[in-house]
Amino acid sequence: MKHLQRTILVSLLLLIFRNGYGQDFSKNLIHLPNIINKYKKQSAKIKKQKDSLSNIHFARNWDTIHFNPYRSTKVSFPFEINFLDTTYASPIPRKHVVTSRYGWRRGRAHRGIDIDLITGDDVYSVLDGKVRYVGYHPGHGKTIVVRHYNGLETVYAHLSKYDVTVNTIVKKGELIGKGGNTGRSRGSHLHLEIRYSGIDINPEHIFNFKNKTTIRSKNIWVTEDWATPYYHISTRQSDLVTLDTFEKVTAYKKRKRKVYIVKRGDTLSEIAYKNHVPIRRICKTNKIRKTSTLKIGQRLIL
Repeated sequence: MKHLQRTILVSLLLLIFRNGYGQDFSKNLIHLPNIINKYKKQSAKIKKQKDSLSNIHFARNWDTIHFNPYRSTKVSFPFEINFLDTTYASPIPRKHVVTSRYGWRRGRAHRGIDIDLITGDDVYSVLDGKVRYVGYHPGHGKTIVVRHYNGLETVYAHLSKYDVTVNTIVKKGELIGKGGNTGRSRGSHLHLEIRYSGIDINPEHIFNFKNKTTIRSKNIWVTEDWATPYYHISTRQSDLVTLDTFEKVTAYKKRKRKVYIVKRGDTLSEIAYKNHVPIRRICKTNKIRKTSTLKIGQRLIL
């Protein structure tokens, strides 16, 4: 109802400005029934699509006991994720301050994005969906997992309190819990993960966390790069590329990687730091080890 009221008000204001201040206000009211009917049709269409998708994604691998019910599921890259929405709801009621990103961190994979909050802050579902998991998970602490209508799952970790139970249908922006510092955490924050069929995805490949709460595209292709932490560094945002068509995926795979020529005195850690590339990524790409001796003139693909 709030969305309907907002749509009617905005549309009416647009009509007023378009027709000029001198026009009779009552004439614009003629258009209201059409505006309302159009909005209702759009809402009904989206609801029908979500109902159809829920029959698929809310039944397949639905498990309220285990954090990851997809352990035996194999996923091939690239794969496509489709959205009915163009925006998401902020998971917290304050400005996003990202304290740690998706990527390699202190010798281990950080599979989500950390957003600063104060213990007790409200935490909201970013999209419409259904609560699949509520419980204490090692490392994550008190955790809620919401599965959405496109099969995507969002994980909300380090919570202090649950405000929903499993199998609850939630709306975008609906309260699901309170932020906290439970589990393996160095301070109160929200650890947010994005998963699809058990595969974690760099959240910033899907959502814009800067100034607007927008979904980067209604159709997003995920390549192995965007689902592998050691291709990213947790201290900086990766160079974002929105892959909304298979053609872009093909071009992205064929992109030229930077080649570094080893110089006298170079170390693997210095090369990684100066070029903003994780050491593990350099090792995997070039099939070397962290302890490998670098040779002057050696070519490293970054």
